[in-house]
Amino acid sequence: MALTDTAIKKAKPTEKARKLYDGKGLFLLISPKGSKGWRFKYRFRGKEKLLSMGTYPEITLKQARERRDEARKLVAGNVDPSEIRKANKTARSIAEANSFESVAREWFVKNSKNWSKSHFERSQRALEKDLYPWLGNRPISEITPQELLHTIRRIEHRGAIETAHRALQRAGQIFRYAVATGRTERDVAHDLKGALPPVKPTHLPSITDPKAIGGLLRAIDGYEGSFVTKSAMKLAPLVFVRPGELRHAEWTEIDLKAAEWRIPGHKMKMGSTHIVPLSQQALDILAEIHPLTGHGKYVFPSVRTNKRPMSENTVNAGLRRLGYEKGEMTGHGFRSMASTRLNEMGWNRDAIERQLAHAERDGVRAAYNYAEHLPERENMMQAWADYLDSIKAGAEVVPIRQTN
Repeated sequence: MALTDTAIKKAKPTEKARKLYDGKGLFLLISPKGSKGWRFKYRFRGKEKLLSMGTYPEITLKQARERRDEARKLVAGNVDPSEIRKANKTARSIAEANSFESVAREWFVKNSKNWSKSHFERSQRALEKDLYPWLGNRPISEITPQELLHTIRRIEHRGAIETAHRALQRAGQIFRYAVATGRTERDVAHDLKGALPPVKPTHLPSITDPKAIGGLLRAIDGYEGSFVTKSAMKLAPLVFVRPGELRHAEWTEIDLKAAEWRIPGHKMKMGSTHIVPLSQQALDILAEIHPLTGHGKYVFPSVRTNKRPMSENTVNAGLRRLGYEKGEMTGHGFRSMASTRLNEMGWNRDAIERQLAHAERDGVRAAYNYAEHLPERENMMQAWADYLDSIKAGAEVVPIRQTN
């Protein structure tokens, strides 16, 4: 006798699993815990087989019968519905493994091992916010240039032009990885070259006029806040590293005898070790703060605990306290200050760029050339510190060109 919805609803579990038959191989299996699952029993090439058809009530009686009838047609055509299901499952698994998100996450794991924590987190957030929601489930081999552009345009339309360019660049890296691993034929991001408006250059606030630099340095010397903050602000113009690299400085990275600070690759934006030659002035600042923080991990610890570095806003807050608005000077501005003045004063541009730890086009070359131009950089850093001392003292501004 065929089943009815009423009979199914009234059916109660028993101590042992029981079957309610509907006909033509379809039955409902009721477990002792009360779950109800559809099953289809059939014979294929003389062998009895069983196929799951879903659970009740998610799959209704009508839907279960439709699935049974489709399976019976396959059997009649000498096709095993179990093998069809396995093939479909395999196809779905392959499609999922070759989706944009799967390939992107694989690329991310392989390439992010040496990224700094901040760069890692920014890149991860960007993928999850700007690319995965619209491209994540798509087979990467089926994504067209127009589809990618439509996704990138979403970023552009919110006014984030630079972010849109970075997203397109990142997508290109993912597509090229997919090409290399046999998941797609080409990098469709390459077709979009020139599709986005150019990024308008923006400059982080910085002070580059020598007299103004001297005034800033004197103001820092007169800072009346935290000694740790004051020391960080005094060291910043002498080493001109990125603010995150400064606040995460650890005593184990600094060799006072060798006058050298080696920042490990995982802290650097591009993932390569960076050497900062320490001038005598920088060594004096570190020697002065060592009795206070040298027993802990960080050179510039948080005011709340020495187990964490100072907050990312500490130096900027110190500058504000000295009266410098955010449109005038920031912690990052010490880099522009040094870059501008050192270039104008004739120092080797390659040595300046290496000391700024700017991106190296060839990643392999960057990994092995962190000591490139080191003797010249040592001379430059000491000359730069002496120059800052001279303008801080109000002396006549003198050039600090490299001497042969």
